[in-house]
Amino acid sequence: MAWFRRTKVERPADGSMSLMEHLYELRKRLMWAVVFIFVGVVLGFIWFDKPVGPIPSLGAILIEPYKVAIGNEDARLLALNPFSGLQLQLKAALMAGLVFSSPGWLYQIWAFVTPALYSKERRYAVSFVTLAAVLFTLGAYLAYLVIPEGLRVLFGFGDTSVVNMTGPEQYYSFLMTLLIVFGISFLLPLFLVALNFIGVLKGRQLAKWRRYAIFAMFVFAALVVPGNDPISMLALALSMCLLYEISTQVARFNDRRRGRNNPEAEQLAALSDDQASDL
Repeated sequence: MAWFRRTKVERPADGSMSLMEHLYELRKRLMWAVVFIFVGVVLGFIWFDKPVGPIPSLGAILIEPYKVAIGNEDARLLALNPFSGLQLQLKAALMAGLVFSSPGWLYQIWAFVTPALYSKERRYAVSFVTLAAVLFTLGAYLAYLVIPEGLRVLFGFGDTSVVNMTGPEQYYSFLMTLLIVFGISFLLPLFLVALNFIGVLKGRQLAKWRRYAIFAMFVFAALVVPGNDPISMLALALSMCLLYEISTQVARFNDRRRGRNNPEAEQLAALSDDQASDL
C-alpha cells in the first residue's frame, strides 16, 4: 500500500493545495469510495436471498410488486438462460450496495469538495445534499408503490390471447428504470430552489411559467416512463406538478425575506426589462 501513501507536504497558511496535492487527494478519496461500495455490494449480494431478522430478503422485496400485479403470492419470474439468476443477483447487489455505502462515498466526495467552500456554503451544501437524498428516496418509494398498478394495466392488454410471463431481465430493467426516473424527477424542486437561492430565478417567474411547466412535465412523464402505462405516467406528472408548486411557494417566501432585508434590491428586481431604474 505504499502507492496509497504520499510524503507529508507542508501546506500554506491559507490551506491552498498544489495541482499534484489535489490529484493525490482525489486518488485517496476515490479509493476509499470504491472500498465502501465494494463492501456494500458484498452485503447486498448476501442479503439477496437471505432475510435479516424481520426484514425479508432483497429478492423478495424486489419481486413483491410483480406478485401483487399478478395476484399470486407464489409467482416467479421465468429465466430463459442459466445466467439470468446470477446477473439478476449481481445487479440487485450493486444497486443495494450503492445505497448501503452512500454515507461512505458521499462523505468522500464531501471531504474532497469541502476545502474549496466557505463556511456558509458548507452549511447550504449539507442541507441540499440531505434534502436530495430524502427526495430521491421518496420518489423511488412512490415508484415502488405505483409499479403493481402499472403492471396490471400492461398485463391487461391481450389478456385473452397471451399468457403474461416475464423474465427477470425485462422485469428488473423496468423496475430499476422506474425507481431511478421517479427518484431523479423528485429532485426538481431542489434544483429550482437552488436557482432561486443564488438569484437566477424569482418566485414570480416560476408562477408565471406554471402553465408551460405543467405541460412540459406531462410530456416528460410520457417520454421517460418505461412501458408507457397511464398509471405511472399520471403519478409522475402529478407528483412533479405538486413539487413545482411547492418550490414556487418556497421561492416566493425567500424573495419576500430578501426584500425585507434589502428593500432597494427588491424594488430593482421588480422592474420590467424595458423599464429604467432610478440609478
